Amino acid sequence: MKVLLSIKPEFVEKIFSGEKRFEYRKNIFKNIAIESIVIYSTMPVGKIVGEFKFKTIHKNTPKIIWKETKKYSGISEDFFFNYFENKKEACAIEISEVHKYKTPIDPHSLLPNFVAPQSFCYLDL
Repeated sequence: MKVLLSIKPEFVEKIFSGEKRFEYRKNIFKNIAIESIVIYSTMPVGKIVGEFKFKTIHKNTPKIIWKETKKYSGISEDFFFNYFENKKEACAIEISEVHKYKTPIDPHSLLPNFVAPQSFCYLDL
């Protein structure tokens, strides 16, 4: 099973370049059988552009997560703490084995009723 994540195009590029090795989430998937994460690059791209495997999911307070992951966050400290404002827990997906598709995929060709997920959705492909 796979998970589809909506990620802003500027962060997608940082994932592909290796500058961003952690993807941050307020809510994380519970299914432990996830094999990989499929990347939906949000508008204006609007395509499924690649996928990655992950080493682990770090969970802790935002302060501790930032301290442990900031070197390869791909975002500013202000952006990070604004995103997790008033949250007691932060999740950081540790990215590994990134694969950029040669040809981006129109999500509607895979899922006719596709709506970009706010956080994530499960894919059984």
